[in-house]
Amino acid sequence: QVQLVESGGGLVQPGGSLRLSCAASVNIFSVDAMGWYIQAPGKQRELVATITSSGNTNYAASVKDRFTISRDGAKNTVYLQMYSLEPADTAVYYCYCKKTEGWRTRIYWGQGTQVTISS
Repeated sequence: QVQLVESGGGLVQPGGSLRLSCAASVNIFSVDAMGWYIQAPGKQRELVATITSSGNTNYAASVKDRFTISRDGAKNTVYLQMYSLEPADTAVYYCYCKKTEGWRTRIYWGQGTQVTISS
């Protein structure tokens, strides 16, 4: 089992910045990948950013050059630094963890943190 606890959401004005944190209950270098999904009202959950165990990163086209995913192994925490925020970024942000356990791969989710971009 992997527990993920997100923090850092809130209300920010357009053009502002915010950093989300996702603290994992396991060694984050022992998992296949971690990252962030967003889910806006009435929409499906979408992948925003991911970082693999080897440190490779990938971003959705809509956030590339504005968001940065990083990690701190000492704290078992993954971060999502967000710049130049837009109202379209308003959503619940979910941290996820992909972990191979024996013969199967499991996906774990955090509880989600609300990010609202509004003036």
